[in-house]
Amino acid sequence: MSVRLSLAIETGGFTVPDQGPIVVFHPRSGNDLSALPQDRVVVVQPFRPDFEAFEAQGYTCVARYEGEAPTASVVFVTRAKALARDLVAQAVAMTKGPVLIDGAKTDGIDSILKEMKRYSTPSSPISKAHGKVFHVPGGAELVQLRPAAQAEIEGFITAPGVFSADGVDPASALLAAALPAKLGRRIADLGAGWGYLSAEILKRSDVRSLHLVEADYVALECAKRNNSDERAQFHWADARTWSTPEICDCVVMNPPFHSGRAAEPALGQAFIEQAARVLASSGDLWMVANRHLPYETTLEQNFLTVEEVAGESRFKVLHAARPRRHKR
Repeated sequence: MSVRLSLAIETGGFTVPDQGPIVVFHPRSGNDLSALPQDRVVVVQPFRPDFEAFEAQGYTCVARYEGEAPTASVVFVTRAKALARDLVAQAVAMTKGPVLIDGAKTDGIDSILKEMKRYSTPSSPISKAHGKVFHVPGGAELVQLRPAAQAEIEGFITAPGVFSADGVDPASALLAAALPAKLGRRIADLGAGWGYLSAEILKRSDVRSLHLVEADYVALECAKRNNSDERAQFHWADARTWSTPEICDCVVMNPPFHSGRAAEPALGQAFIEQAARVLASSGDLWMVANRHLPYETTLEQNFLTVEEVAGESRFKVLHAARPRRHKR
């Protein structure tokens, strides 16, 4: 919450240096950074929708920071435990001045504070809006907090914080098993993650081009390592608004349905609508979803035929064909 950032500056002893870059790690689009001097702030955000939101506000944004050592940093704690600790360790190691750590209780800020007391000297925390904020000195190598930058899981490279970092997602595996032997020449994998489904698609000799569209820059970097096939093309983009370079014969996807901790079926529904837009008039959509998600209505609104082709108690594999052309 932005109120904690403001309080830390106003009453919590976090002094913003007069010079040098201030690096802000992983703020979400709802975070207000106006308490910091915008002309010196560099936002580090690998998630494309949030990246674009801060860019639209006039902030300098990067997916990965490789600039001069910041004179202060701010870390917004993420839900992913390994990633949150890695971001804190990165920020402390590179920063010449103080590092502010801000997070909600539901995202594990209390455990991070407890851990930091073992390795550093945190300020007294400020509790506000169901979370805490505190700061620590920069310049230390907190190697104890850093996981492996990338890991090999079941023959694939993954990274902390990406979806299904610990192994192949069972829903994606179910979808891969249900895909037909021939999918078409031009394929899009919307929300490609670290590239498991794409690797399965590229086993088909009839595929001529495969577009991996992924909003998470880190996941996409993994996907590049997991899919070195020259037919693969990589797009760091929000799949809901991606501009396809060619009309596709087939879309394959396991769309996200969470925003933070809240279930948000509208995300998957937007993926379905986008799939219909990028497909040829005779194109096919193959997707997997949690069984309780109400996607059939959206599919029927956007495709002429819809059927469930596989599934089990948790997941359903849906096939839709021939997108409807709505007047715009």
